[in-house]
Amino acid sequence: MEINKAIKSLALYAEKEGLTEKEDFHYIINQICQVLEHDSFEDYYIEEIPPLEEILKSMLDYAVENGICEDSIVYRDLFDTKVMGVITPRPSEVIKAFNAHYESSPQKATDYYYNLSKKTDYIREYRIKNDVKWVTKTEYGDIDITINLSKPEKDPKAIAAALRMKQSAYPKCQLCRENEGYMGRVNHPARQNHRIIPINLSETEFFLQYSPYVYYNEHCIVLNKQHIPMVINKSAFDKLLAFVEKFPHYFIGSNADLPIVGGSILTHEHFQGGRYEFAMAKAPIETKLSFMGFDDIEAGIVKWPMSVIRISGKDKERLSLLADRILGAWRKYTDEQAFIFAQTDGEPHNTITPIARFRNGKYELDLVLRNNITTDECPLGFYHPHPEYHNIKKENIGLIEVMGLAVLPARLKNEMSILKDAILSGADIEKDERIAKHKAWAEKIKANNDINADNCEEILKAEIGKVFTAILEQCGVFERSEKGKEQFIKFTESV
Repeated sequence: MEINKAIKSLALYAEKEGLTEKEDFHYIINQICQVLEHDSFEDYYIEEIPPLEEILKSMLDYAVENGICEDSIVYRDLFDTKVMGVITPRPSEVIKAFNAHYESSPQKATDYYYNLSKKTDYIREYRIKNDVKWVTKTEYGDIDITINLSKPEKDPKAIAAALRMKQSAYPKCQLCRENEGYMGRVNHPARQNHRIIPINLSETEFFLQYSPYVYYNEHCIVLNKQHIPMVINKSAFDKLLAFVEKFPHYFIGSNADLPIVGGSILTHEHFQGGRYEFAMAKAPIETKLSFMGFDDIEAGIVKWPMSVIRISGKDKERLSLLADRILGAWRKYTDEQAFIFAQTDGEPHNTITPIARFRNGKYELDLVLRNNITTDECPLGFYHPHPEYHNIKKENIGLIEVMGLAVLPARLKNEMSILKDAILSGADIEKDERIAKHKAWAEKIKANNDINADNCEEILKAEIGKVFTAILEQCGVFERSEKGKEQFIKFTESV
C-alpha cells in the first residue's frame, strides 16, 4: 500500500471508529507523518478503508525500508504502537466516556471500554484469532484448552539488545499505572495506546484495564494504584466482592500469594476477571458444608479436580468474614497423612486462590485450597504439574487454569503437527529432538486408539485435554477419592 494511502486510511479509520473527531483530521494526518518521518504528504483518494492490520503493515514496511524501524517483531510492535498512540483518545476523555456509560449500566461502560481497547489495537484481534482453542469433555464438565499465540516471543536481536540496555526501574513492572502511554523498550512493551479506568474497591484505589492477550472473553486486570505485593487476606476478599458489586456481569479472582501456586507477578497486587463462565463456575456442589456461626451462608465442596469450597450469601461482609476464617484455618493446617504441611523449616505453604461472582441475587466465593510444598521427585512443586506431564505443561497452575482453562505454551502447536506426521508415518519419535519428549505419551496414545489420518489430530487434542485434567487433579491438595473426601471434610471441621 502506498504510504500516503496508508496515512490517510488510518486517519479515516480513527474518525470512523470514533477515536477522533472530524475536526481533528488534518492534525492527525500530520501527527502520523511525524512518527513516520514523512514530510511530504500527498492526498490520496480512498474508496474503502482497508483493514487496520493492512494499514499498519504498510506503515511498518515503509518504516523498515527507510531505516526508521528495525525489521523484527519486537521493534515492529514498538513502532506500530507508537503510531496507534496518535489516534488513541487521551486518558481523561476515556475515563469521562466510561463514567457516562456507567451511569446507564456497568455493562454499557465495559462494552465501550472493551471495544475501544480493540479499535486502538491495544488488543490485537488479528493475532488472537490465530490462537488454537478447543473443548475437552470430562467428568467435571467441558474444560477449555488454548494454545496462546498472541503473545509474541522475543527474537534473538531484541534479546541481545535488552542485555546491552541500561537497567530501568520505570515502570516498576508491566502492571504499574505508569505504563499508560509509555513508549516501551525492547524488554518492556510499548503502551501509547493503553488506557486505564480508576475504580474504588473497599476504600482502596485500583485501576481497571484489559489484558492485551485475551485468554477469554473480556479478560480484564484490576491493579492496585500502589506497587505493593500480592496478599490473600480479608481485605482481598472485600475487594473482590466490591468489584462484583460494581460489575455484576463480571467474575473476578486472584492468584495465590505464594510462589509456585501464585501468578507471574507477585510483586504487584492485581486481580483478573471478565465476562466468561468457566467450567468451575458451572460445576455443582457435591458435598454440603456448614460452618458454626454462619447459618446464613450456603457452603459446600465443589465437584472439581482441585479442592474447592464454595460459599454464597446476600451479605458480602458476612461472606468475607467466613472466607477469612477458612483462610486462617488453612494457613495453619497440617495433616501428615494427606501430605499437607502448613510450613517446613519456617517456610509457609498453605494459601488460597479466591474467585468471586454475583449470581442469582447472591455473592459467591470459590476458595481453592493451595499448597506449594516441593519434594525431591517434584522440585517444582508437589501440587503442580508432575514431571510425567511436563511435555505438555511445565508452568505454574494459576488462576485461569484453576478455573478450567488450560493456557498451553505456543511450542505445542508446531510440536503436535510434527508428532501427528510422525505417528501416521511410523517414524521414530525419539530420533526427532523437537518431539522426543512426547515419546512415552505418544506410545500410550497409539496403544489405546485406532489412529488414522482422519482422526489423529482430534485424538491428540482430546489426549491433551485429559493430561490437563490430570494435572488439575495433581494440584488438588485432597485426592479425588473417598479417603481424600474424608480428609477434606476433616479440614472443614477444623474451621
